[in-house]
Amino acid sequence: MKLKLIIIICLIALTSINAQKKIAGNYIYKTECMGLELDGSMTLKAWGNGRNRFDAVAQAKKNAVSDVIFQSILEGKQDCAKKPLITEVNAEEKYEAYFNKFFADGGEFNNFISLKDERIGQKIDRDRKKARESVTYGLLVRVLRSELKSKLIADGIIKQ
Repeated sequence: MKLKLIIIICLIALTSINAQKKIAGNYIYKTECMGLELDGSMTLKAWGNGRNRFDAVAQAKKNAVSDVIFQSILEGKQDCAKKPLITEVNAEEKYEAYFNKFFADGGEFNNFISLKDERIGQKIDRDRKKARESVTYGLLVRVLRSELKSKLIADGIIKQ
């Protein structure tokens, strides 16, 4: 009787651990501030979701730049709690064509991302969460905020 009870408890524990892994892949992770650099760039831990590792990492880079442009980074250290670059209401919709091109695969957003802060061990074993049909990866990125702001000013998206 005790052996059956132990086996049942072990099976329940293993099932719940597996279920937690599947749920973790569907959770929406927020971009976290890791620090603010003296050159005006921000070191962030960004998360992306995709059908494979490549797609998830590309999405994490886009999410990092998008959060700097449109949102304040409130998670992590409080260094990054600056106002977003664009404070205009509904700017994403107003400049939709511009940002669709900007965030396209291989788009200009890549010019404002650096992976300098990511160590080789982290590149191999990034934070990974898995769901049934997708994976979520977290990676450290440096967003070149001051250069990004200059680009948006030059393109007429924001005013000085």
